[in-house]
Amino acid sequence: MKVVIGTKNPAKVKAVEEAFSHYPCTLNSIDVSSGVSPQPFSDEETIQGALNRAEGALNLGQGDIGIGLEGGVHKTEHGLFLCNWGALAVKGRSPIIAGGARILLPEEIAGELYKGNELGPVMEGYVNIKNVRKKEGAIGIFTNGVVSRAEMFLHVMNLLVGQYEYQR
Repeated sequence: MKVVIGTKNPAKVKAVEEAFSHYPCTLNSIDVSSGVSPQPFSDEETIQGALNRAEGALNLGQGDIGIGLEGGVHKTEHGLFLCNWGALAVKGRSPIIAGGARILLPEEIAGELYKGNELGPVMEGYVNIKNVRKKEGAIGIFTNGVVSRAEMFLHVMNLLVGQYEYQR
């Protein structure tokens, strides 16, 4: 079985590798456009980005399974929450979708996002660390390392793989 991941982001790739570690499969990661804004600003837009990446990975990578993982933010009456969504695509079937952890972003971070800035660069400036999105992510910073970005996406991947196994 060939699993194609619609990103080369190391945190996302690590999550997919762990979720499929018990499968006899090959994994390939390719750059696939999310087809949404660089900073998705709703669950719907973040889901669409995950779906676009999964379907693009499946088709462009000529795999048996395409995986799309997308991080975004979602506005609520309580403030702006970090969100993450994933999709698993298989030819001839409806894609499987799952969402994961949410945390409230500090107001100074949310304010920068409302100005049109993207979370990754905002976080780099906030903590003075390069490539935050490829490492611990905002979730890792704001949970003091208790939950990393890879772990956050692993949770989503386990939900996707579990649904995939159920539907087989």
